[in-house]
Amino acid sequence: MHKKKIDDLELYQMGFEIQEIGNNAVEKAIKETKQKGIPVVFSQNGVIYYELPSGEITTKNPFDKFSVLKELQQND
Repeated sequence: MHKKKIDDLELYQMGFEIQEIGNNAVEKAIKETKQKGIPVVFSQNGVIYYELPSGEITTKNPFDKFSVLKELQQND
């Protein structure tokens, strides 16, 4: 059995395509998350940030607050 050798250009192109697929998937996930009113979580330089549905960006974890609100709504 003879395997085809992948040259540097092909490898670069494959990497670019994989990165593009990943970027598109992340964009879709962020869009869906925002549509559902869920904070978007990301990190930069080792710091975790939360983008709230209002557009505000904070380092304070909002999920505890949202869990309590959701639980209160379910009990109504």
